[in-house]
Amino acid sequence: MPQDYLLKTEPSEYSFADLARDATTDWEGVSNPTAVKNLREMSPGARLIIYETGARKSAVGTATVVSVDASDPKNPKVKIKAGRTITKPVPLEEIKTNKLFKDSPLVRMGRLSVVPLTKEQFKVLTRD
Repeated sequence: MPQDYLLKTEPSEYSFADLARDATTDWEGVSNPTAVKNLREMSPGARLIIYETGARKSAVGTATVVSVDASDPKNPKVKIKAGRTITKPVPLEEIKTNKLFKDSPLVRMGRLSVVPLTKEQFKVLTRD
């Protein structure tokens, strides 16, 4: 089973609502070396959490990796497909208090825009 990930986005630039409207998009333009490495390691079928930064700071929706083009290792392009809205978004404050996230880069490396998740973390964020 592919690794799960969380993708951070600034809603004023590209929100989960934009993804839902577009149905698919290419996730690219990431510059942090660790985030770029995480994008390159994605595989089709990987489950994604879309997390909106800014004022919201919450996990708000899901998506799936459709394809990965890592031919340019410094600028991989990952095509993603919108999933569902998370009915009750999970705010960062709640994530920080959950022991499942104590060692997560989501909490430890706040500026990292592409974060690997465990299956248990994914389940918490989708409230499944």
